[in-house]
Amino acid sequence: MEIAQVSPLHESVPPKFYGGTERIVSYVTEELVRRGHNVTLFASGDSETAAELVSVVDTALRLGSLEDPLAYHTLQLGELAKRRDQFDVIHFHLAFEHFPLARQLAVPQLTTMHGRADIPSLQAVFRGFTDMPIVSISDYQRMPIPYANWLATIYHGLPVDHYTYRQTAEHYLAYIGRASPEKGLDRAIEIATGCGMNIKVAAKVDEVDQDYFDKCVKPLLEHSHVEYMGEITVAQKDELLGNALAVLFPIEWPEPFGLVMIEAMACGTPVIAFSQGSVPEVISNGETGFIVNNVDEAIKAVDKIHTISRECCRYIFETRFSDKRMTDEYLKIYETLI
Repeated sequence: MEIAQVSPLHESVPPKFYGGTERIVSYVTEELVRRGHNVTLFASGDSETAAELVSVVDTALRLGSLEDPLAYHTLQLGELAKRRDQFDVIHFHLAFEHFPLARQLAVPQLTTMHGRADIPSLQAVFRGFTDMPIVSISDYQRMPIPYANWLATIYHGLPVDHYTYRQTAEHYLAYIGRASPEKGLDRAIEIATGCGMNIKVAAKVDEVDQDYFDKCVKPLLEHSHVEYMGEITVAQKDELLGNALAVLFPIEWPEPFGLVMIEAMACGTPVIAFSQGSVPEVISNGETGFIVNNVDEAIKAVDKIHTISRECCRYIFETRFSDKRMTDEYLKIYETLI
């Protein structure tokens, strides 16, 4: 099968540091190539792939100093349009900027929606493009736009050999994610403080979140039980997650999926997460972690984290959240569309 994978240009594929969407694009792309499909990846020039790479920019936009992401995504779509006759199916991982072009391509195509769907302007776009075939990454993600052309819900998956399963843990909690109010880094530190435990923090600080980080988080990093690591590599993430007693996910927003939850499970590490967005779909309460409603409940959950089997976390990851399962489901969609 001739397949195009169209990735955002904000991060490389896979990302050097933070970047959930581009990581999933990489996992799907590489598994398709391993299965003998001819894949063309439209991504930034610093991407690494076994597929044919087509790029309009040398470096991922977030790591460079390029001013207008829309300009480069427009060039990317232009390159795709030139090559459209090569493909049996085109798989977009962009938001919606490709919709007008996709209508004109006359090639089977689908879009995986990676972001939140409760934004009014986005809802207006989907009302105007109800013919666009869309895949959700959780059932919860669909709720604000039930009128969209949903083909399936396909949960994210990871290569089973990318993360190291560890039967035992060290005595610390972990947080990985953006340093933003909705992701709850300050709440994670509050939970660790309430438990009297050390916490290791690997966080990306976007420009839009700098004020929150400076006012709400930075003072907390001065405490001796908090170790701040900044953005980390995949190898560092494997070690941080795998050795943690539990991963904290105290979100306060409509999370579409939450990749860090299954990354933790892949290491055998349970997750303590607030009951928001996709969390009840990803975490099996009492099996792969605990779903709670507030900081006090999270502190109590830490006290009983020893009741969670790390072996069970890994098993559920392998059966529900592998890249092979994810790719199987996408291939079924491709074949149906063709």
